[in-house]
Amino acid sequence: MDDLLADDWHNEFDAICERVCKYIPRLEMRDHAKSFLRGLVGGAHRKNSWHLAESAGYSRPDSLQRLLAQASWDSDKVRDELQVYIAEKLGDPNGVVIVDETGFLKKGVKSAGVNRQYSGTAGRVENSQIGVFLAYSSSRGSALIDRELYLPQVWIDDKDRRKEAKIPESIEFLTKPQLAVSMFRRVIDSNMPFYWAVGDEVYGRDDQLRQMLEDEGKGYVLAVPCNVHYYLNDQIGTTREHAEQLADDQWQRLSCGSGTKGERYYDWALVAFQNLAKSGFQKALLFRRSIEKPDEIAYFICHYTPSTKIEEVVRVAGSRWAIESAFEQAKQQVGLDQYEVRLWTGWYRHMTLCMFSYAFLEVVRSKQVSKPKSVVEGMPQDSQKN
Repeated sequence: MDDLLADDWHNEFDAICERVCKYIPRLEMRDHAKSFLRGLVGGAHRKNSWHLAESAGYSRPDSLQRLLAQASWDSDKVRDELQVYIAEKLGDPNGVVIVDETGFLKKGVKSAGVNRQYSGTAGRVENSQIGVFLAYSSSRGSALIDRELYLPQVWIDDKDRRKEAKIPESIEFLTKPQLAVSMFRRVIDSNMPFYWAVGDEVYGRDDQLRQMLEDEGKGYVLAVPCNVHYYLNDQIGTTREHAEQLADDQWQRLSCGSGTKGERYYDWALVAFQNLAKSGFQKALLFRRSIEKPDEIAYFICHYTPSTKIEEVVRVAGSRWAIESAFEQAKQQVGLDQYEVRLWTGWYRHMTLCMFSYAFLEVVRSKQVSKPKSVVEGMPQDSQKN
């Protein structure tokens, strides 16, 4: 390995350890946090406390388990520091913030928020926890920047179960879009440099989220169902009905970005509403049609400055892949889903440390995109030693 590349890797890792550990009061726990982070980005076979402890040379996982469950530190402050880190390293005024959820399959009924509910990870109803996340994407890279655990109503109503999982009494039931609103509010208040917001139908049909983004002068490309009614071209109709009335010359074949198999081409149509929004922005419906299966059409409600071209709106629509990729890579590379904690606090701490670790890897990748793959995908072997 090139010594300069290894030095860069180590220096960046030391920097994120300093950022995290300044919010952990006890020196002993700071050392354990460094071991935990080193294991997440290193060669541990799995990223739970037992394997991370073994990787760090501990005889037992007790110290790392205390870090997640009992030690005194605020994971929300570390999350805020993560957002500062991402803004510094990957920030772009034209950045995109994407909201989506991912499932964590679980056994038993003790883990905070676990319930039989639909999990996109499994593609069916499963016993699982659901986390709602924000990801940040720019031309410089992508990373997860916020997280909330969805708590089903059955958990809100069960005081004994809440107490056992140590869920704070102040936590009330919030829908997934309401969780998204609170997270978007945080990134806006933190001055995270972004212009666009992206999400699927769960979030696109939420009036509160769209209104907040409009009030804050943010553009958005949010998916909506086929049966939502809009007044367009002097008539009210569903998104599907409006799509059926589009003329052939209204469709344009454009790429929404590169994927694992090359450029992702679809046919697109962008139809603006007659009047500008109160924000002074243009609102429009965006239609995406499959080339191979023309009957497959996706629909988006959009909000952008009037001078924005369709190519830019299409690019933003395609940026949603960034959070899907982040989920997959964070689970594979830093063990986002490999936790064995049951308590509310433990879930947030594990997620936050994994997100910071994944952000570190993304920052290193952004610096070394043309360098050897081994440098940016895991901890150099000699650095796995304490």
